Amino acid sequence: MIKANPTNRSVASAAPPASSLGRWFQKGGSMDEQHAHSETHPWYMVLWLTGVDYFSTLGYQPGIALIAAGALSPIATLILVGVTLLGALPVYSQVAFRSYAGQGSIAMLENLLPGWRGKLFVLILLGFAATDFVITMTLSAADAAQHAMENPYLEPFLGEARVLLTVGLLALLTIVFLKGFVEAIGLAAAVAVPYLLLNLVVLLRGFAEIGRRPELLAGWRLDLMAHGDWTMIFIASGIIFPKLALGMSGFETGVSVMPLVSGKGTPERVRATRLLLTAAAVIMSVMLVLSSFITTLLIPEEAFRTGGEAGGRAIAYLAHLYLGGVFGTVYDISTILILWFAGASAMAGLINLIPRYLPRFGMAPRWVAYRRPLVLVLFVISIVVTVVFEADVESQAGAYATGVLVLMLSAAVAVALALWRERTGAARRNGAILSVYFWIVSAVFAFALVDNIIERPDGVIIASIFIACVVVVSAISRYWRATELRVSEVTFVNGDSERVWQRIVGKKVNLVTLRTNTPEARAQKAAEVRKHYATRGALAFIHVKLLDNRSEFLSPIQISVTQEGEDFVVEVSGAIAIANTIAYVSELIDPVSIFLGLTRQNLMTQSFRFIFLGEGETGLLVYTILLKYWELTPEDDVRPLIFIMSE
Repeated sequence: MIKANPTNRSVASAAPPASSLGRWFQKGGSMDEQHAHSETHPWYMVLWLTGVDYFSTLGYQPGIALIAAGALSPIATLILVGVTLLGALPVYSQVAFRSYAGQGSIAMLENLLPGWRGKLFVLILLGFAATDFVITMTLSAADAAQHAMENPYLEPFLGEARVLLTVGLLALLTIVFLKGFVEAIGLAAAVAVPYLLLNLVVLLRGFAEIGRRPELLAGWRLDLMAHGDWTMIFIASGIIFPKLALGMSGFETGVSVMPLVSGKGTPERVRATRLLLTAAAVIMSVMLVLSSFITTLLIPEEAFRTGGEAGGRAIAYLAHLYLGGVFGTVYDISTILILWFAGASAMAGLINLIPRYLPRFGMAPRWVAYRRPLVLVLFVISIVVTVVFEADVESQAGAYATGVLVLMLSAAVAVALALWRERTGAARRNGAILSVYFWIVSAVFAFALVDNIIERPDGVIIASIFIACVVVVSAISRYWRATELRVSEVTFVNGDSERVWQRIVGKKVNLVTLRTNTPEARAQKAAEVRKHYATRGALAFIHVKLLDNRSEFLSPIQISVTQEGEDFVVEVSGAIAIANTIAYVSELIDPVSIFLGLTRQNLMTQSFRFIFLGEGETGLLVYTILLKYWELTPEDDVRPLIFIMSE
């Protein structure tokens, strides 16, 4: 196989934008390009990029846990930590091993489920991922606004303008990304490390207060015993723990930053990423258990209920109460910064995730691959979500948890499937045992997801809206872009093919399409062409072989060229659409004329076959594709003549 540029003729992928607005959008850069030379860092530095998403949930998680579980909050949090360390962490350690390019569990499932079934599954997961990341932006901005509004120094100026303040933070986030946002390791560390240290100070002060007032611990024990014995307490806490699923929100981000982790080779990078995930999980687990304990004992019920002073800001409430207004303000500023940065991390995740799939599937307009228009679309969506939920943190928690749990469930299922398929040889038994273990983990996540949906269906409603929008836009885009030249790369079978190719390029042959490539078919077609048309030059017969999986939008093709008497035979393999491939190759060859066959079969049936199977009424489709391409790419060269013949 010889990879080469088959001709000096360039085949443009798209016409440049005509308007100044279109050119401004494109200046933001295309996000579907792979940046192979990204700067890498030690895992303990990259940890903080994961941390701004993961650790920032301390800003609202303890308050949500109090509302959901009350006195059971510490026990439910312990169960959450168990699921994190025994379920989520092992799952994403496996994902890191199998998706070391940072593509995560969605890419794993796409590889495990090829074809249209896999594409549809990816579209559904993208809907839930969009829910996760969009709600991360809106919830984080809303909680940052809540911290600002409750601050005694800012409250007189901000009043109750929660929605307006949240929209302002989202607008600031959008402006930054329109100008160009680069996730800086140093900035993430500068935001996350002080935030954790400030939380630790508040927690230590909280334990000192509990030590000074032993009646708090006695009162909590009485509240626990009101739920029955310890068996009943753990059962009740286990039923409640799905409502605390926000405390596991950082694992998908932990895998996505894997390309930034330094390592001499893939195994070392995988080990480093696993250390990153483990460190993040352990730090967060400790902080969650400690924060749930002191907030449960120290915050009265009227303060943590919806609308109370501690609503959405439980630790900040304690910081102001026990450490004073100055320290509390410093804590508020740190919390606002990390929550804002978490929104930036979510925005960065979306503008890297969506272009990775939809344009490649042909299921999005071309502008989706560009950062600036995509950022504006996400900003509009986040404004709608903010207004619908009135920038309320607790109201958005269900939608957030739904997105988190679906991604974790998909990751667990992907790992279980991969291990089951990989069980061979001496490791067959271990692979089977591990697969069963991860199916059990999948069942736990499925229980948490179903419970969360039943309790708070708004999450699945929002995800369903995202999924419906993604599927509808994808179908329309696939139809609209079906007439593009859908070839990503050209290679020759051997050197002889490349040498013969050079003899047919540039107005030297007449291109003739073939449905079947046999000597008899070529002889019959040559006789028909020379009988009915005054041709000059040799004939080049072209036949296209399709891939079995035609769900991809672009594919590389392989060309074989041989000479047969005075004529030539061009055999193309690896295509995903016959008509588009013929049009592409014809542009490379630049023939004198093109002879296309017409079957005159049912056009509706042929259209369906073209959109989904890459087949259809080839003659009319090649003609349509070339005309559209020529309109978009005018040039001085003489275009080939096109003749459509009955078959």
